Amino acid sequence: MSSVAHTPALRTGPLTGLLMSLPLGGKIMLALLTLAALLVPLLNLAVPADSFFHVPAYMVALLGKYLCYALLALSVDLVWGFCGILSLGHGAFFALGGYAMGMYLMRQIGPRGVYGDPVLPDFMVFLNWQELPWFWYGFDLFPFAMAMVLLAPGLLAFLFGWLAFRSRVTGVYLSIITQAMTYALMLAFFRNDMGFGGNNGLTDFKDLLGFDLQSDATRSGLFVASAVSLALGYLICAAIVRSKFGRVLEAIRDAESRVRFLGYRVEYYKLFVFTLSAMMAGVAGALYVPQVGIINPAEFAPANSIEIVIWVAVGGRGTLYGAALGAILVNYAKTYFTGALPEIWLFMLGALFVAVTLFMPKGIVGLLRQAGRNGLLGALYGRGRTQEEQGA
Repeated sequence: MSSVAHTPALRTGPLTGLLMSLPLGGKIMLALLTLAALLVPLLNLAVPADSFFHVPAYMVALLGKYLCYALLALSVDLVWGFCGILSLGHGAFFALGGYAMGMYLMRQIGPRGVYGDPVLPDFMVFLNWQELPWFWYGFDLFPFAMAMVLLAPGLLAFLFGWLAFRSRVTGVYLSIITQAMTYALMLAFFRNDMGFGGNNGLTDFKDLLGFDLQSDATRSGLFVASAVSLALGYLICAAIVRSKFGRVLEAIRDAESRVRFLGYRVEYYKLFVFTLSAMMAGVAGALYVPQVGIINPAEFAPANSIEIVIWVAVGGRGTLYGAALGAILVNYAKTYFTGALPEIWLFMLGALFVAVTLFMPKGIVGLLRQAGRNGLLGALYGRGRTQEEQGA
């Protein structure tokens, strides 16, 4: 008998198997994130400031902000692209995660604030608060704050989803009430008596875990944390959508009533993925705040949640890595045009969404796939195209 018959089959772990099964676009995204996590800090910290290759500190923070937006777009694509839930409330989950991080950073200021109070943040001293509100307790501890980054948006999404999905609210009606939720939270956080800084929000942060937030090393560390979080977020989402659970989500997206008829508890599937995506948005918000240095109620604005949907549509709904790509490209364009042509940027954003809807319904990734079928990119995209169309 041939010795080949006795050779054991190669075995791979779950993570290795997932990485091997990813579409080409996902592999490229992970490779670029790894490269950026290595090169950006190196070019910022080790290369002299007068060198052409030096990456300045403001650019590190800007790129880190883009990665946070990419993670936020990824969370929206998970529920919209694979489950058909068009959420216009993910800006609220992003902001709640940001406020949880902001509360921790405010507690770290201590007596270094303008008024020198060792316990009360400056805005509370200014408003004549006599003691710290009960819901601020524990935010001087980093583990507690990080738990709240996940629990605050996650619990809100769970309660909201439990009521909405059990009532079988779907389509445009669900989108409207998610937007109403976001708007209600914005109005609430604008109030000074809520205890979150009112209109000015939370700012003047000093350090994170003892590291100065203004130092280049800390900014580089936050950039790396953002890149790692985006990569982990993508892998988690990819593992979900490529599993049997993910196949059920796609069936719910395409024919919810049939899935119910087959005996699946649709509301449970929706509730799980909606809560998970909200927690991912909260992590994005927590990473965003120390890099921009402020969090205020404007982050709850309904227009922000609509803009997230545009990012996903531009990149490619239902692809995951396309959503991240769309977030980075649109925000880069926003950074450029708000400086060069600030008067017409909003019109350009609206025109972009209309153009994508009419001429690029599958976004940039859809165009790349079409190019792969027709010409030069075929060698690159031909291998991964079938898997991607099945939902990667």
